[in-house]
Amino acid sequence: MPTLIGVWLWLYTDPRDIVLKDRLITAGNALLARLSLLVQNHPKRVTTGLAAMLLTGGGAAFAVASLDSTQQDVQVRTITQPVASLADGSTLADLADLNHFTLFRSDYTRSTDSAESLLQRMGIADPVASSFLRSDDMVRQHMLGRAGRLVSAEASNDHQLQKLTARWILNDESEDFQRLVVERDANGQFSSKVESAPLTINTRLAGGVIRSSLFAATDAAFIPDSVAVQMADVLSGSIDFRRSLRKEDRFSVVYESLEADGEPLRAGRLLSVEFHNNGKTHQAIWYQPEGSSRGNYYDLDGRSLRQAYMASPVEFSRVSSGFAMRFHPIQKTWKAHLGTDFAAPTGTKVRTIGDGVVEFAGVQNGFGNVVFIKHANTAHETVYAHLSRIDVKKGQTVAQGQTIGAVGSTGWATGPHLHFEFRVNGKHQDPQVVMAKAAAEAPVNRQNEAAFKQLSAQMRMQLDSAATIQQASAQ
Repeated sequence: MPTLIGVWLWLYTDPRDIVLKDRLITAGNALLARLSLLVQNHPKRVTTGLAAMLLTGGGAAFAVASLDSTQQDVQVRTITQPVASLADGSTLADLADLNHFTLFRSDYTRSTDSAESLLQRMGIADPVASSFLRSDDMVRQHMLGRAGRLVSAEASNDHQLQKLTARWILNDESEDFQRLVVERDANGQFSSKVESAPLTINTRLAGGVIRSSLFAATDAAFIPDSVAVQMADVLSGSIDFRRSLRKEDRFSVVYESLEADGEPLRAGRLLSVEFHNNGKTHQAIWYQPEGSSRGNYYDLDGRSLRQAYMASPVEFSRVSSGFAMRFHPIQKTWKAHLGTDFAAPTGTKVRTIGDGVVEFAGVQNGFGNVVFIKHANTAHETVYAHLSRIDVKKGQTVAQGQTIGAVGSTGWATGPHLHFEFRVNGKHQDPQVVMAKAAAEAPVNRQNEAAFKQLSAQMRMQLDSAATIQQASAQ
């Protein structure tokens, strides 16, 4: 036996696994020594145990861990199961039922999934289940070809499908989620059904460190992109996330997680954030007074962080043309550019920078698909042009940050971008200058100060916990 182990390790010659081989050799030698001593002291019991293993076909080995040296973070789980033997008085029937267990696996659907590829990725080899998934209308409508839907499977120890569940949310405003359940009955027949159930809101803590960019840091900390966008929006009045970030800046966040059956489907609202940027600390918490339909972000002292206008109508985009003279790409002449162009892919959400009412929504000359919004101060008007789609109607009231359309290239445009204008009493103004001077809203009302202080203290503790988690994970 020692010779066989040595030959196997000699054949496995990847130099990066020398430490692993040494450990296997040491463990193998120790195991052989224990087995040798056991055989000498209890020869009959060892023989009976080996016979029982042979009778059950060695079914206890149901998982294999990859030793690929590129997979440094593979999770290892140890499963312990009592083993009976004929020597203990167990019958052959008892031994046959010994290894009946259920295997669980979760993944996300892909647009290219077929019934076979999905089940194969879930570790299931079941032709009957594949045939049912291919032929069932509900499965074809709600799961196959639908990317990003959370799927969990339950399978027997011989990799036969017992239950398959897909969960998804119809839209970002929905408070419920949809659940497709495919289940096998006692007779081996499959059935499917679609259900609706309420989402559960839980709170999650996280933190990260800037190494290159905000999104790289949030990805490394497994923080959803929507939370990163909210963080950038809330603190945009204090931090220029395009130019002011420094390596080793750090942040902590507390946010809502919308979950279905204990599985997170999407992130909700950012509840609080603390960002250490270039030696300064910036904090924000969400506070909505009891009985009020509207909330706001404040610093921990109760000062409002909500400006009259947001810093940008497009999330994390690049300014491709500012408010200045330029050579017009279509008219081939120098003329004043009376707005700001934001380069972004077609379909990127466009949002209103402030509260207001839609004055016009439709097609207009070189603007293509365009939306005009009058703001609370009726002297102020904003324009959003070249949209690929329009999501609002004339006369509709809109709130700051609400999606009004999507980036496109309609009208006189050479490529996908948003042309954005800010007008005061009908005269064009530099949007960047006007929005930078926008006044902040009032601080927390005096009658709500006690409730705000209590919330502030609670969020302070949660942010400290998030920072502790981040520091521990970094070590």
